[in-house]
Amino acid sequence: MDTQLNPTQVDVIAPDVAGSLPGLFFERLARCPDNTAYQYFDAASQRWHSLTWQQTAEQISRWQRALASAGLTPGERVALNLRNCPEWVYFDIAAMSLGLVTVPLYPEDRPDNMAYILEQTDSKILLLQSKRQWQQLKSALTEQHAIEKVVILNLEKDEEGDIAVLDSDRWLDRYPHQTLIRKDLDGYKLASIIYTSGTTGRPKGVMLSHQNMLSVAYGALQFFDVFHDDVFLSFLPLSHTLERTGGYYLPMMAGASVTYSRGVAKLPDDLRQVKPTILIAVPRLFERFSAQLNQQLATKSWFQKCLFKLVIHAGWRRFLWQQKQANWHVIQILWPILGNKIADKFLQRLGGRLRLAVSGGAALPGYAAKLFIGLQLRLIQGYGLTETSPIISVNPPEKNRPQSVGPPIPGVTTKIDPENQELLVDGPGKMLGYWNNHKATAQTIDVDGWLHTGDQAKCDEQGYIHITGRIKDILVLSNGEKFPPSDIENALLQDPLFEQAIVVGEGQSYLAALLVLDGEAWQALAQSLGLDPMRSDSLQDKTLQQTVLKRCRNLLRDFPAYVRIRRIALTLHPWTIENGLLTPTMKVRREAIIKRYQADIDALFAADSA
Repeated sequence: MDTQLNPTQVDVIAPDVAGSLPGLFFERLARCPDNTAYQYFDAASQRWHSLTWQQTAEQISRWQRALASAGLTPGERVALNLRNCPEWVYFDIAAMSLGLVTVPLYPEDRPDNMAYILEQTDSKILLLQSKRQWQQLKSALTEQHAIEKVVILNLEKDEEGDIAVLDSDRWLDRYPHQTLIRKDLDGYKLASIIYTSGTTGRPKGVMLSHQNMLSVAYGALQFFDVFHDDVFLSFLPLSHTLERTGGYYLPMMAGASVTYSRGVAKLPDDLRQVKPTILIAVPRLFERFSAQLNQQLATKSWFQKCLFKLVIHAGWRRFLWQQKQANWHVIQILWPILGNKIADKFLQRLGGRLRLAVSGGAALPGYAAKLFIGLQLRLIQGYGLTETSPIISVNPPEKNRPQSVGPPIPGVTTKIDPENQELLVDGPGKMLGYWNNHKATAQTIDVDGWLHTGDQAKCDEQGYIHITGRIKDILVLSNGEKFPPSDIENALLQDPLFEQAIVVGEGQSYLAALLVLDGEAWQALAQSLGLDPMRSDSLQDKTLQQTVLKRCRNLLRDFPAYVRIRRIALTLHPWTIENGLLTPTMKVRREAIIKRYQADIDALFAADSA
């Protein structure tokens, strides 16, 4: 693959020129038909393959004909559940170009959740990755579903019945490539229903128009340039609005290409092979990279550890000076001598060409920002909600304040509710409402048109937004102190021993933590303490508890005394989507975890209440 970037052409398609999301594709096709649009890994040949915009159009035309043959009318819903791949794009653009509404499902979601979404939206056609997906989903469906046809990639044998189950290739072979179908679409009409992976209760269907997503992609591009030569590496699920808008429509709007990762397990290899220039990720990725670096650093000598920390500090000071946020510091003298060598070695692990990394979907911990920016990774943080398509704000790379989520993108207006410090938002990305849920819509969008984010925030003098907590997650101790638990949880997760963590203590005089231990790190720690890692009662060992508490206190040494952890409960059973303790976007279902571990939590505070 080409390893050079020649950032000479900025070619952004404005929302009014595109008109609609299919219109965006048609305009990009007209402007550069022979440019690379997508790359994917072919398992059969064990090689990366490229598709031009013209080749992509030829496939979309086949999907258009196949979908049109189903006799659906504009406004009806069709669903898809695929890993990130070109077929996701073919189906999405083809369906929307016919006036159909796409309903993406999360690949890792539970069958009962998927069945609920399919039934609530009356989806008529469903595109799946494998027959196994259909077998799992079929048993969860009730008589309320409206599915008429299931199309599966690489299905060996078609199945007839009340629901036709078809192989995608055989279905498409009936409809050879013809001229693209181009319909006049109203860009302000419903384009897609994206279900929020709510941390409580059933998910809600967010209704987004073509212009909703076009407008926020265009707004983000006013803060940073994307060129034809840029390569995005796509690994977050396309059913996630951050990836869909930021990693699919935004590159199309700017004429950049997208390469589909083989998955999280292969991500380190994909980074080195693909050599992306832009990466959109969630904070967990940077947290894991940080934990890996810390594990590697733990095996080094005292001198090497000190040297690494010194380089990070020098790189961070260099960043602050370049951003005009601090004066030049003498430690920056070290950078040309040591910094470039160490930073370059790290950046080569990310492919060596990465010029911009965007973190969104959750708060980026300060330690992770300082580490990677200190290593000269151009890392910016943004903020948004599914209900806002999703981008509300993002840090401009040249005016980057990592402790914030940046200023609002052009067109977005924000204000802080003086009563509870909730961030309120209005702008062109604001959703049409929740699907078939007028009550929830009215609770989220008030009579004045402001969308209530549920997040507490403050704005600084430069207009940058600082998220301070989630209103419903704020813990209040018995002494009246209030604070967001996420800050403490992020600090705890710096330790590679802790895979997952939540802090509890509502109404109590002190805090406790539920900690899921990393399997490998637990085995090493258990052996060092003379414990059997296979025995469940080893987790209650007093020496272990004291050791873990000491590590927690060390991680929280810079926090106020009242938020220190006094007691802990340890487990080796991870919180997953399958056991209902994580959302499909990997967010913790706090209420579900507390309910599941209520007996353990009661024991943590029993002595205090006795």
